[in-house]
Amino acid sequence: MEGLCHLAREDPITATPVQRHRYSYGADPSQWGELFLPGTSENRGVAVVIHGGYWRSRYGAELGEPLALDLARSGIPAWNLEYRRAGNGGGWPATFQDILAGIGKLRDLADGHGLDLGRVVALGHSAGGHLAVWAAGQQAEHGVRLTGVVSQSGVLNLALAEELNLSDGAVANLLGGPSSAVPERYRSADPMAALPLDVPVVAVHAEDDADVPLALSATYVAAGAAGGVPARLVIVPGDHFALIDPTAEAYRTCRELVRELLT
Repeated sequence: MEGLCHLAREDPITATPVQRHRYSYGADPSQWGELFLPGTSENRGVAVVIHGGYWRSRYGAELGEPLALDLARSGIPAWNLEYRRAGNGGGWPATFQDILAGIGKLRDLADGHGLDLGRVVALGHSAGGHLAVWAAGQQAEHGVRLTGVVSQSGVLNLALAEELNLSDGAVANLLGGPSSAVPERYRSADPMAALPLDVPVVAVHAEDDADVPLALSATYVAAGAAGGVPARLVIVPGDHFALIDPTAEAYRTCRELVRELLT
């Protein structure tokens, strides 16, 4: 329901006032986002938090909530985006449509919450990193231009992810079959295919990541090196989940990169 859970709550850990407003952007129960706002009223840019989980329905926006809360406590408005995933109505093309529609929902929220849509940075973890970078290549499709992306161990090379059979065939599960059967879907969904981008992408990767190999970020950055806005590779300490732990150095690096891109 539009405007569901219009609440202003205090973070129980720091007692820092953080406003939280939940909005739907479609009729499906998974088509919603929660806007986390600092306790100030100045016009400001916004970070779009896109959670991971290899695009599967058992993982949801609760993975992004600690990040969105931390960003808001740090003075950065954050839009924690939920979307349909494979297993609950998502997959191809619904998951991709939801990401664009969810980002586009910010147009309806900007005036009421003092958001500057000239500064919108996506922060995506794992499969969410894939979706964030993919969305940056679809700028005309959602009406809100991403001005930067921080990918956290993102699945940025779908061909390599399929070849490695990551998470027991997660890419084929998302796209409805192997690349040999649905090659056009792979071309449309792969961030590699959209290079070069005119949007800055920082591919942050955890050095001890056992879930998404470093090669998926490294090959993306290498392929985009000749573009007008070359992507950057930043390697941080920790494992896959250190990137979404607000107490970890790996995550704090991501937060500061979001702040840098919003400046």
